[in-house]
Amino acid sequence: MQNSFDIRTYNTETNPAVLLEEFLRVFGEQFSADENARFEKAWAFLLEKTKNLVRSCGLPYFLHPMRVAAILADAKMDAECVVCGLLHSIFEVDGVSFDEVENNFGKTIAQIVRDTSKITSLKINSKTIQQADSIRKMLFAMIDDVRVILVKLADRLDRMRNLKSIDEKKQRLVAAEVIDIWAPLADRLGMQNVKSELEDLSLKYSNPDVFQQIKKIVSQKKDERASYLEKAVNEIYKRAEKIGVSVQITSRAKHFYSIYQKMRKRNKGAEELFDLFALRIICQTEQECYTLIGIVHGLWKPMDGRFKDYIAMPKSNGYQSIHTTVVFDGKPLEIQIRTAKMHEQAEHGVASHWLYKKGMNHDKVDINSLGIFNQLQNLKNENLSDEGFFARLKGELLGDAIFVFTPRGDVVQLPAGSCAIDFAYHVHSAVGEKIVGAKADGKIIPITTPLKNTQIIEILTNPQAHPTENQLKFCKTSKARQKIHSWLVANDANFVDKAAEAQRAASLAANNDKSRKIQEEKKAHRKGAGQDSDKLISEKFTGKITIDETKNVLYTIALCCSPKVGDAICGYVSKKKGIVIHRADCLTFQRIPNIENRMVLVEWERKN
Repeated sequence: MQNSFDIRTYNTETNPAVLLEEFLRVFGEQFSADENARFEKAWAFLLEKTKNLVRSCGLPYFLHPMRVAAILADAKMDAECVVCGLLHSIFEVDGVSFDEVENNFGKTIAQIVRDTSKITSLKINSKTIQQADSIRKMLFAMIDDVRVILVKLADRLDRMRNLKSIDEKKQRLVAAEVIDIWAPLADRLGMQNVKSELEDLSLKYSNPDVFQQIKKIVSQKKDERASYLEKAVNEIYKRAEKIGVSVQITSRAKHFYSIYQKMRKRNKGAEELFDLFALRIICQTEQECYTLIGIVHGLWKPMDGRFKDYIAMPKSNGYQSIHTTVVFDGKPLEIQIRTAKMHEQAEHGVASHWLYKKGMNHDKVDINSLGIFNQLQNLKNENLSDEGFFARLKGELLGDAIFVFTPRGDVVQLPAGSCAIDFAYHVHSAVGEKIVGAKADGKIIPITTPLKNTQIIEILTNPQAHPTENQLKFCKTSKARQKIHSWLVANDANFVDKAAEAQRAASLAANNDKSRKIQEEKKAHRKGAGQDSDKLISEKFTGKITIDETKNVLYTIALCCSPKVGDAICGYVSKKKGIVIHRADCLTFQRIPNIENRMVLVEWERKN
């Protein structure tokens, strides 16, 4: 998202009218006259509301919004998104209402600006990778237009570009947030150029010594490196021209954060790494990509394990390209091959959606042009609105989940429909057991009311409180259900465990069925052979009992029913007598508390 309109070159005394004139000179041709008029109106509105405001760094308030708008315009975003860039922080200004923005610029722009402000106001506090992922998902959950994320990415990128104006401690905090939240979010949306710049800027402020070391290594022997890469480029151009394939080849040093990751992975210094540079070959068709990889591998030996075909198997964010690393002049050289459309997708990701809308009906999108849409939604031969796409995208990313905050700013992910009871048990079982009330965003709510995305939840407790059967009916998480259930079984004599009763009934029915079959077997012996049934039973069974198919286990025969050899039997683990054996139809056995969880498999041992 680098652009030729670099507002940083202007001093603080620059006339705002000159800034707008320069913006329209650079970007005006890609928009209609009406759209440029909207930029002028938004700029005038911004100046009217912020004319006397300055940032903590001492610069005029309006400079940052103009830079954000320039980033979005340079990324070929639509006019609405660019206007939102100009107005993205307007609700921070006293006296500016939603209705006023809506009346001047329409409902869509007002909603995008409002949701952008909502994200800005969040306390983002990620201590773990899991929390960071939850935050990224939560950002999708709380908005209805993907352009909110794009405006916020432009905002973060501009702030990172100008981070030197704040103190070092805050620089590190902002850099950590960017590397945890915003760079991965750009990656998730397929915006590789934004991701790379955010990562490099984050490294610059979070680990300045390493950043400067890498910068020095990359800048060393510049002429030698240029000669090395030019030689490789010329070889590829010659071979491609011979077979009539038109290509564009660019050479580049890998971005600093990528080099930093290689240093950590391989435990080497930057000066020990050789594959710091890469070539990118841009052609026109997918078939040409595969022709060119054949040329490259014909010129130089490929390194084992370094070939990846992301055209045949695109990344989850829609990225497509062929990657290979070859040995050229004794050094590793990474080469990427992709079509022009694949390159546009790799650079802009989901933002390329608006690039392809140019010249089309505003309400229709050519899905076949949008790699990330195809990958995430698997949509074919259909048109859909922006809103429809994003709703589907959110469903893919989030599933059935909500994201809420603790009062300290930690993000908690819960199943959709979860209530304050679930939240309390997520925090700690002791908190869940003593819950008596809850607040959402500072307001009292019923503890059984389903929570909403991004609410700040506070739990109210009382030392005398305890779980109730009513709480069990409303909670969604397995942890809350299990903890409440266990407490009720152990402490509430009136609690009727319906699930356990059903399980017990099924177990008893099985035992009774087993008893019935054995009794029928006894009758069949008597009727068929006319012999003494006890004799037949003694010939069939040893008189001993196996426990869970194991012999020679100590057990006790219950005196209440005194089961005889051949009777249908059941057993359970007793606290004092070990394994106790009852007849399967014994009423005493059926009334033993928690019997379904104490039963073991018992059978009469049969003779071989």
